[in-house]
Amino acid sequence: MSLAVANQYAKALLAIVSKPGSTLEAEQALAQLDAIQGLIQRSPELRLALLSPAIQMEQKTKAIERLGKMMGLDPRMRNFLNVVTAHRRVVLLKSIRQAFQAQLDEQLGIVRAEVTAAHALSQDQQTALEAKLAVMVQKKSPRCAYTVDERLLGGLTVRIGSRVLDGSVRGRLESLRRRLAVEA
Repeated sequence: MSLAVANQYAKALLAIVSKPGSTLEAEQALAQLDAIQGLIQRSPELRLALLSPAIQMEQKTKAIERLGKMMGLDPRMRNFLNVVTAHRRVVLLKSIRQAFQAQLDEQLGIVRAEVTAAHALSQDQQTALEAKLAVMVQKKSPRCAYTVDERLLGGLTVRIGSRVLDGSVRGRLESLRRRLAVEA
């Protein structure tokens, strides 16, 4: 249920930034969502104030307006935060941000991939991998986040959404172990 709600708010925010003539850019909206979310996480008082039904919405709106001006938030983002707060969805900000990023990526033809390698990949290796991933995901532009995990022993794993491609030595050894256990 909360994921569906977060998707609806993200869709509304995407409509705001996609509107012709909008001065709020998508990357700017993402950065401002991150800043808001970070501030709410670091400030238990703010979180309580925004979540508490005992505090009138008028007071919450004034607080959001002051904070928004101090943080340099776009007026559309302040309005969006007011709507989220009025509907008691502040707890969903992280999910809204993730859904917004996913919808924006879909609109721009971007696919996110998590690449874990046994050793750091050179720039040439990263470029080659991203080119192969682009072909594999049918012309969508891949954006890869790279990490190193020496436990893989060699090779790499790639996670795109729920799909995992395991080309690691560790994965192959584990696969071989399972086959041998079945045959024994």
